[in-house]
Amino acid sequence: MNTTLVYSHAACLEHRPGPNHPESPERLKAVLGALRSPAFSSLQWREAPMGTLDQLALIHERDFIDDIADIAPKQGYVPLDGGDTVMSPGSWEAVMRCVGAACAGVDAVMNDEARNVFCATRPCGHHAEPARAMGFCIFNQAAIAAAYAHDVHGLERVAVVDFDVHHGNGTQAAFFSRPQLLYASSHQSPLYPGTGAASETGVDHNIVNVPLPLGCDSDLFRTRIGAEMLPAIREFAPQLIVVSAGFDAHRLDPLAGLRLEDDDFHWITRELMSIADATSEGRIVSILEGGYSLEGLASGTAAHVRALMGLDAAA
Repeated sequence: MNTTLVYSHAACLEHRPGPNHPESPERLKAVLGALRSPAFSSLQWREAPMGTLDQLALIHERDFIDDIADIAPKQGYVPLDGGDTVMSPGSWEAVMRCVGAACAGVDAVMNDEARNVFCATRPCGHHAEPARAMGFCIFNQAAIAAAYAHDVHGLERVAVVDFDVHHGNGTQAAFFSRPQLLYASSHQSPLYPGTGAASETGVDHNIVNVPLPLGCDSDLFRTRIGAEMLPAIREFAPQLIVVSAGFDAHRLDPLAGLRLEDDDFHWITRELMSIADATSEGRIVSILEGGYSLEGLASGTAAHVRALMGLDAAA
């Protein structure tokens, strides 16, 4: 079975954090436009279901969940951390579709309905901590997916691998004391949010951070990932890999300073698929995170999904 499923929902276009905000609906439109092209005709599409409060509570504190639900606006905007993370009337359904897609993706790969899944949803989630929204992120759908696989499906070891240009402080915070969950991140450093030093290793070396310098290119990225991240993931032997798939390390991205190419996203995806083939019957659930050049986001996502489909990097 080589099926790649895509979960998405029109409600994810209705999270509108305000004029000129980088995390705009245009991001998801660019991704959907790329994946609706003829080259991706073999993809199978499903509507993302609504997540549940119990799924949120796998990672987030109940009081925090209740607070977000209570302040979700009927009109206008509600800022959660200054001007970065803002809720609009469509935000609650959008984030709940993100969570629903992530958990449905886990169900699909665990039930042999697909080999792997890509969640084309927004907003992103990896900065959201158990009791704090920040960095464009309200709830942490990648962390929730991993906890769902562990707590609901009974997997003993689940990994989240994050190649977004920003460190996923929220995922790290959620996993730090949970040795059954591995968090492996490559990210530009120094850069927002300021976490992600190599010395941050978790309760049982279940946190693996690969901080990359400004200007990091393909050669350095592949060398560092190959030497520092991939061996740790192999040793952990995850029974499922969740990918926090951010494309803001692309050379075109305006918010950061790494120099990755589309082929690099294809390469790391294939490397993770090789590990998944060896340890988890190929099971991968990938979830869209950042990426703020529409061109780089669309082409990087296309390269990533082509890899998931077993296709070459170039069309």
